[in-house]
Amino acid sequence: MVHDSSDNPDDRARKSPAAASDAPPEQLAAPDVDPAAAGGDDEDDALLPDILEESDAVGEGPLATGHEAIERAVRLAPTSPGVYRMLNANADVLYVGKAKNVKKRLSSYARQSAPLPARILRMIAATVTVEIVSTTTETEALLLEANLIKQLRPRFNVQLRDDKSFPYILITGDHWAPQILKHRGAQTRPGRYFGPFASAGAVNRTITALQRAFLIRSCTDSFFESRTRPCLLHQIRRCAGPCTREIDFGGYATLVREASDFLSGKSHAVKQELAGEMEKASNELEFERAALYRDRLAALSAIQSQQGINPRTVEEADVFAIHQEGGFSCVEVFFFRTGQNWGNRAYFPRAEKSFTPEEVLGSFLAQFYDDKPPPKNILLSHEIEESELLANALSIKAGHKVEVTAPKRGEKKELVTHALTNAREALGRKLADTATQSRLLEAMAATLGLPHVPKRIEVYDNSHIQGTNAVGAMIVAGPDGFVKNQYRKFNIKSEGLTPGDDYAMMREVLERRFKRLINPPEDAATKAKDDDFPQWPDLVIIDGGRGQLNAVREIFANLGLTQVSLMSVAKGPDRDAGRETLFMPEREAIKLEPRDPVLYFIQRLRDEAHRFVIGSHRKLRKKDIREAGLQEIPGIGPSRKRALLHHFGTLKEIERASIADLGKVPGVSAESARRIFEYFHPQPG
Repeated sequence: MVHDSSDNPDDRARKSPAAASDAPPEQLAAPDVDPAAAGGDDEDDALLPDILEESDAVGEGPLATGHEAIERAVRLAPTSPGVYRMLNANADVLYVGKAKNVKKRLSSYARQSAPLPARILRMIAATVTVEIVSTTTETEALLLEANLIKQLRPRFNVQLRDDKSFPYILITGDHWAPQILKHRGAQTRPGRYFGPFASAGAVNRTITALQRAFLIRSCTDSFFESRTRPCLLHQIRRCAGPCTREIDFGGYATLVREASDFLSGKSHAVKQELAGEMEKASNELEFERAALYRDRLAALSAIQSQQGINPRTVEEADVFAIHQEGGFSCVEVFFFRTGQNWGNRAYFPRAEKSFTPEEVLGSFLAQFYDDKPPPKNILLSHEIEESELLANALSIKAGHKVEVTAPKRGEKKELVTHALTNAREALGRKLADTATQSRLLEAMAATLGLPHVPKRIEVYDNSHIQGTNAVGAMIVAGPDGFVKNQYRKFNIKSEGLTPGDDYAMMREVLERRFKRLINPPEDAATKAKDDDFPQWPDLVIIDGGRGQLNAVREIFANLGLTQVSLMSVAKGPDRDAGRETLFMPEREAIKLEPRDPVLYFIQRLRDEAHRFVIGSHRKLRKKDIREAGLQEIPGIGPSRKRALLHHFGTLKEIERASIADLGKVPGVSAESARRIFEYFHPQPG
């Protein structure tokens, strides 16, 4: 989708489609239970006969109380469209639904004689009150419902797990020499936005190729204004050099127009124009200029070759295909804009295994477009209920007509079939990874003598350079692998901290983490209740030896924590992987065989924590560089800073440079080159 930034992002965020839930109770969303661990459903179902027997006999019990609460709501419910919320005794929202006739919809729950599935009976038994919001139209109810689902994350609604925003390409419109860059979030900066792209990697590859093809600058405005000579990107033919007037205004504007045309779907016309210029230059014997056009054409061909399948007749569409297997659902999404494939992504929504593909897909779609602009066409692998209502809601949200269809023939059907193949393969990989992860967790519990198989593992690590930019990090793993939305970083704040005191840094990190768990903020506690992933760890792993382990034990003792297992991982001699020593409280040191899968799993956990903490540390250093410049490096003053920037062009290129390359800069000695290199590539403290 291509659009200008005049669209109001706040309005888009407030308007959101939702799942079509004006359906019989049998089709309501199931509890948010991981299908691979859905045994809890069976346990709850086993209790239902007792609940029903007690309720039928004396008119009491949880189920009877739930029916009474719903009956009270029915007496006051409107016969118009609206949204209703079912709440439990703790005022936690259990379910959000919408209905064309709220009174009629709630009445279907209140009829005790009607046969209902066990999951619906569980929801009714937990309900103590019902809240209702009337709306003018059913479409408004649909929009409000999805908004509330996103905010409240009710247990009995199907949940879209990964809701990360998509990246766009932005060609800015607030400077005489527009910049090309990757963009996420609210589209408030003037310019043209092209997207969405499925991943940051797809955007980065496209921008790199576009720089080769159209020579548009990627530097910031402040860097642009400070240039007195062309940077390295100009020297390697990735930028036309508008900062030092290597190209005039008209010529640069032509390059920007060509790039916009290419991203807008006019790729064939742009390539024809470049081919014509190349032939003209060749006929005039200007072979260097002809070679430049040749390279630009090759860059455009590289972009299209990376995109894989590109439709001939579909200009703008999102393609959704769902595959179910082993109690899991996978929804594969492909993005096609301006006739180009801008990538795909697999989603694994939470849904009870008895749900049909149509039911899961309908709920998924409604939540997917809560904060994303929909395209003109949405192509589906399965017909969904109330597709017309969803299309109307999305049309209102987008400001243009949106069609929701399940094509039966032609190129659109081919696109859906291709997406379905990808969904099947992605789910196969997911099932294999989940099975492997489960076996590793079971083996780890047996090897380490844990009281039970861990469902949440937290790994902690610190990073600093001689005590500066100290940062701690926590990564989380569970039955499905790494849980990246649970990762946390901790900027070390203690003023009296001795530089390089790893024990003190670890103490601050763990105290901040577990004090928040013991006394959570109100909003965090609510979120934890709605999330089926545990908030408390079963096992905490730290990087270090027996000394670090004892320090953590003391911290936990002071906090009154006794139910969390602890382990430290000491590096082997010469930091050799496979020779690590594991330490646990009141036990002898453990050394596993180098090829033991459990040891390999622990290494992966430790390495992921190391990767995450080093990345967080580098971001802090880069921030300091932006604020203080290169003078922060010992021995690097203003003169050497200018020499480095003149030689390499950007700080990013300085960071990438080797010691040998740094030593070639005038005024930079071998010792200074070493200091600069070690500043950007530190060994963790």
